[in-house]
Order: sequence, then C-alpha cells, then structure tokens
Amino acid sequence: MQKFKWIIFAVIAFFLIKGFFLDGKRTQQVSIDPASADLVIVSGSENKELQAIIDAWADGVGKKVAVVYKGSVDIYRSLQQGAAMPCDAVWPANHLWIELGDTQKVVKHEQSIMRSPVVLGLKKSIAQQLGWDQREVRIQDILDAAEQQRFRLAMTSATQSNSGASAYLGFLYAMAGYPDTLTMQHLQDPAVREKVKRLLSTTNRSSGSSGWLKEALVEHPDRFDAMFNYEALIIEANHALTKQGQEPLYAIYPQDGLSVADSPLGFVDKGDKVKEELFLKLQQYLLSDKVQQQIEGMGRRTGLLGMTVANPDKTIWNPDWGINTDKTIASIPTPQQAVIQEAFNIYQTDLRKPSLTVWVLDVSGSMSGQGIHDLKQAMTTLLDPVQASEHLLQPGAKDVTFIIPFNGSVQAVWKVEGNDPAQLATVLNHVQSLQASGGTDLYEGLVTALQQLRYYDAEGTLWNYLPAIVAMTDGRSDDTNLFAFQDALRALPFAGDVPIHAIAFGDADERQLEALTSQSVGRFFKVKDDLPGVLREAKGYN
Repeated sequence: MQKFKWIIFAVIAFFLIKGFFLDGKRTQQVSIDPASADLVIVSGSENKELQAIIDAWADGVGKKVAVVYKGSVDIYRSLQQGAAMPCDAVWPANHLWIELGDTQKVVKHEQSIMRSPVVLGLKKSIAQQLGWDQREVRIQDILDAAEQQRFRLAMTSATQSNSGASAYLGFLYAMAGYPDTLTMQHLQDPAVREKVKRLLSTTNRSSGSSGWLKEALVEHPDRFDAMFNYEALIIEANHALTKQGQEPLYAIYPQDGLSVADSPLGFVDKGDKVKEELFLKLQQYLLSDKVQQQIEGMGRRTGLLGMTVANPDKTIWNPDWGINTDKTIASIPTPQQAVIQEAFNIYQTDLRKPSLTVWVLDVSGSMSGQGIHDLKQAMTTLLDPVQASEHLLQPGAKDVTFIIPFNGSVQAVWKVEGNDPAQLATVLNHVQSLQASGGTDLYEGLVTALQQLRYYDAEGTLWNYLPAIVAMTDGRSDDTNLFAFQDALRALPFAGDVPIHAIAFGDADERQLEALTSQSVGRFFKVKDDLPGVLREAKGYN
C-alpha cells in the first residue's frame, strides 16, 4: 500500500512539474499557510519550478511544507535576525547571501541542491547577426553591441536579486582584467567603474525578481531582446516561447565574467530537533539520485566538477538554443564580504542607471488610521537615505523621484532630483503631513504621472533613466478619468514602454489593477500585512 501511495505521488509530481515547466503563464501556485506548516522555507523565486517536487514529498510523508518566495536581499536581511527569523530554512540562489546575512551563525546543514550559471539570453536571430553563435563572447563585446543598440537589454537589480548581483560582479571582474580576486582597489579604479557604468546604462528594463523578469519576457516577447538571467530560466522561457511560436533566446556564456548560482539549502537552527530531522529528510530527498535526475530534467545542473551534463535530454538542454552541456563552467571567484558590500554600495549610489520613479499614492478616506500610518512609514524607508541604505535602496545622485498623492483628485506633485538629504527631508515632511480624506480617482493620478514623464520625453532625456510609475490604492477607483488615462496612453509614444506597477491592499479592485499592469509590463503586488515591505519591493523594479 505504501509503495502504491508513493507511485501515485510520483505521477502527480511528474504532471505538475511538466505543467509548470511548459506553461509560460504566471502560475498562481497554491501555497501552504506558513502558520500551519511543519516546515517553512524562504526561497528565491528561481526555485518556483521545484514546488511540485517538494509538495509531492510533503504529501508522501504526511507533512505540510510552506515555501515563501522572496528576493535575495529580503533573505539576507531576514538572516540578520538570527534565530528570530520567521522561517525554518533558507534556500537563496547563492551562498553569498547566507555568508553576508548569517552574522549570528544560525544556518547549519547547508548543501547545494543544484547549480545554474547566469548567462545572457539573446534573441537567436540577433546572436547570429553578431556572430556570437560561432565564437566566445566577452563582457566587452556585450558592452560594445549594447552601446550600438543592437539589442534591448534587461536584467534584475544587482542589489535586490541574485541574478542581477551575479551579472554585475561578473562585469566588475571582466572590466578589472579578471584578477585572482576582486579588491577594493579594483572598485576604486575609474576605468573599471566607467566601463561598468556604461554597460549598466544600456539596460532598458529592470526587475526585483529573476522569475518575474522571465515571465514578463515570455508574456511580452516584443518588448525584450535580451536578458541576463539563470540558464535554467532561459531554458524555461524558451519552452514557453517556442510553444507560442515565438523566437527563442540563445544562451551566451560570457568568457570572462561568468557567475554561478549554487542554490544552497540550509537549516535555521532554533533548537527544534523535530524540525531539524524533517529538514534533513527533505534535503536528503532532494539530493537523492532520482530527484537529482528530475531536477536536471528541469534545466538545472546537478554535476559538480565543471558542471557538465552527462547524456543530456536535447529537448531540455537544446544546443539550438546555445545551451552547452559540454562546456566546463568556471565561475568567477567570490570576493571578500567587505568588497561585495562596497560593490553593492557603489552600484546603488553611482554605477546603476538612474531611476525616474513616480509614486502615485492613495490618501482617500479609506486610508485613515493604519493605512495612512503604514504609507508614511513606507515612504520614510524609501526617502530617508539612512533607512533606504539598510535595504540597499538608497537614492543615487542622478535619480529623480516624484510623489503624487491623490484622493478624489490629485492633491500635489512633489519632486526631488538626486539624493540631497535636505531636499529628501523636505519632501518627507510633506508626506508626513498628508491626511486621509475624500474619494478615490487613481486615473487622474496616473494621467498626472504621465504628464511628468512627458517633459523628459520632450527633452529627449527620458531614456537616460529607468522610468517607472508605482500606483498604490486600497479601493476601487472612480472611472471618471479612465478615458483620459487611456487617451494619454495612446497619445504618448513612450507610455507603452514605461512600466506601471500597482500595489493593492484593503478593498482594492485587483482585476482593475491587474489590467493596468498587464498593458505596461508592470507587476501587480498584493499587500497582506506589510505595506512598507511591498513598497520597498516595488522600488527594486527600477
């Protein structure tokens, strides 16, 4: 009977995995409530495709395992809480986030479950035009082609997502001449910084999540030409793209700046031996030969030395997509912690492409009480340089920030250029003075936001930035200005390329907001109980 039960679970897992793997849509996977789970794992978004394997194992042993997906920086910050962190295990994309965050040394039994190099996925026709399907490619080659506008480049934020951090550290290594180890002296070298800054300036899409970036490209292939992301997610994207009849991406492994995600799973030791035993059983299961074969069949590398893939399934490891299973993968060396921290700091304050962010904030009557309190707290986190730096979101010298509070109409338009503490404090004082009252007309706020961006477009400077509109509301918007907003989208040529992210909480109409984000390749965020955390996450998308 027990054997039959495991067969059933294995069959279910197979079809779940196959469905998740081949479907390019944004899967809304059913999650276990962490409060009722026997084991809670905080994981990077790139591991979502393995959810079915974990669910099948948990069902088989009669336990509940909750997987909560967060960005690398959130995992890193949670680890700083030590045994107080609200989970039992961590599964980031890279060991460096455990190394940086686990200052209290509570993580034990850490083992790499799988590996995936961070590559450039480039539309195959463009790769062929550049001749990159026939030769090794260096980071300098990518910089040259990007500056010649041979493709539109997307990548995640280096200070919010591991794939972006890995690509960025690879840029630094390559531009420093691929030294034995990256040092503070390399980070201070003007020539290194100038080249990396030029490469980052060519990006036209950013994201706080590797998984979301992949999904956005699959859903809107006409808006993207190239992205730095995990090899595994390039494979996933290509299955979905080819299923839709779209052009696949071609994987480019930078010769002098290749990083690898080693996907370590570690236990957070709080003295609970029952949870520890359950964790070890799950970890042993994931490392078993059978499951490692399943994981390899999902486009993750499980070999250790050189990470080559023996007898690869060509329908997964497709050489026509540039996927090279014979290539010996050698990752750049991991720098010292202090060097990594300083690299992130100069990325955020100097090297990254400047952000142009328009915050459209609901201050209607329904926001009174806790809502307006949380909103002010969230904006303080973003506008106060000290608090922002704790989340690696500190503003840069060339950033531009607009704040547009609205209720039944737009209440004000406040602007800050750069990161001058006095200017930020002035605007923050305005935010702290906001009072909740009146109705809800989100669309007037959005029209006003587009008008601010129109001035930059008219000057020809809009795309010197990564522009984004972030709209937050807790109610259904009045439709009075809906047509004015739609007219503005049609009339302004840049509008379709500026992402509009929407944050919903309270009684917000989710369908109304999801429709808003889908037409602009924006992300929809649903707030449960942490508005400041969600606003920080949204800021990570530009």
